[in-house]
Amino acid sequence: MSVNTEIIEKKSFEERFHTCFGKMLVCKSSSNTKFFAEQSLPSFIRDWLVMRFSDSDGAVDEEKLSAYIKKTIPNKEQWNNILVDMLYHNESARFLAKVKIDFDMKKKQALFSLPAFQVPERKGGAVVDWSVIERHRDELLSSADVWGIVTIRCESDGEGKNNVFKLVDFTPFCPYNIDLNYYSNARQYFTTEEWIDIILSAIDYNPDAYSNQEEKLSVLKRLLPFAEKRVNLIELAPKETGKSYMFSRLSQYGWLISGGSISRAKMFYDISKRTNGLVSKYDYVALDEISSIKFTDKMEMQGALKGYLESGDYHVGDYRGVGDAGMVLLGNIAHETMDTNVNMFEQLSDLFCDSALLDRFHGFIKGWEIPKMRESLKANGWALNTEYFVEILHTLRGKTVYRSVVNQLVEVGPDAATRDTEAVKRLATAYLKLLFPDATDVSKVDREEFRRYCLEPAVEMRSVIKTQLGIIDPGEFQGKTVPEFTLKN
Repeated sequence: MSVNTEIIEKKSFEERFHTCFGKMLVCKSSSNTKFFAEQSLPSFIRDWLVMRFSDSDGAVDEEKLSAYIKKTIPNKEQWNNILVDMLYHNESARFLAKVKIDFDMKKKQALFSLPAFQVPERKGGAVVDWSVIERHRDELLSSADVWGIVTIRCESDGEGKNNVFKLVDFTPFCPYNIDLNYYSNARQYFTTEEWIDIILSAIDYNPDAYSNQEEKLSVLKRLLPFAEKRVNLIELAPKETGKSYMFSRLSQYGWLISGGSISRAKMFYDISKRTNGLVSKYDYVALDEISSIKFTDKMEMQGALKGYLESGDYHVGDYRGVGDAGMVLLGNIAHETMDTNVNMFEQLSDLFCDSALLDRFHGFIKGWEIPKMRESLKANGWALNTEYFVEILHTLRGKTVYRSVVNQLVEVGPDAATRDTEAVKRLATAYLKLLFPDATDVSKVDREEFRRYCLEPAVEMRSVIKTQLGIIDPGEFQGKTVPEFTLKN
């Protein structure tokens, strides 16, 4: 890290923050938040635009910004204008959009779709120039949908029968160079309390508006699936605590399903299309309003979920697939049932009212400990760019050294249930990545802080699951508790 350690340690928090992360900071404000909410743009696009159109004091030129958005990030209502330019004026269209790539094996074609505009209307109606695939193979062939500047024009399909959209150029939306070592090294210049505040502001919250640190830490539990592979969580919370926002607007690597229906084919593997489902494409899949979601093939879904939540693989027919996505169940809860000693899981879909399936969830988030959203909780001031921060978390997911550190630190008795041990260690690893990214070696770990901020919260989150299992299935789980986890000497 190219900073003078002795000098930076003497500076105030704001000075240290700007010295370490100056190029990755953006001035967040309630007015900016409202402006972008009206534009229906996700946070990772918003912060990039704010940085592009703000001065050194963080003031945004809204007139220029609005003009740029209108020209570069069209909405559904503007799609017809784009069609006129392409179909009638024979012009190319260039704009920022989310793109999904597919292939037609029979015609040996690369296909694309633009989900925001429901393009194409028919299969084969949108093709990709193979040169574009070759130039941007890593980005376009990733498992998830990707954002980028697309250049599209209308051409004949080559057979003279139909016109098709053709993707002739693509520029990946990747405005930041992610240097994980730099980010991790910067951690040493901040206290844990300061680092917690940095994370909160990065995800659009104002740390000064919280009553105490426990409220802050309750919010950060939602980020654990962002930082560690296959973290499976259940959260029940009152309305208006920001569940949907956290899992739908922050990251392009996550997927939120809110209401409606979901099939095994969409979640895992579609036999007819031979395409992988959501768990193989995203860092997490969150099921919001879980009690209202319908499952089209309940028994098959339950069986597939049991295998996937246990080991990360699934079998559909003779196909075996793997995924890294964590599974997150989100539901609203009435005030009178906010009690871990009563059956709270009645709030879930009946598909999940199976103890063998619930045992595979690692931890529980007490959403009632998270304050309801209010204006004062919205970030207001200099903060880490959300896109940059989420990219960091996405990169951290692939780093296994943190689990090795946890294994070296944590000791558990030989009679401990394997699922309890795995749950606590997986959650503790996620906490370590989130709060102590510089702890890549046991020698760099403050054991007391690890106990307080990583191990004890992980045990507490798992304990709620175990208590609920004892209520739901007393014959199997009553009286069983999470074993004692201690730190090795």
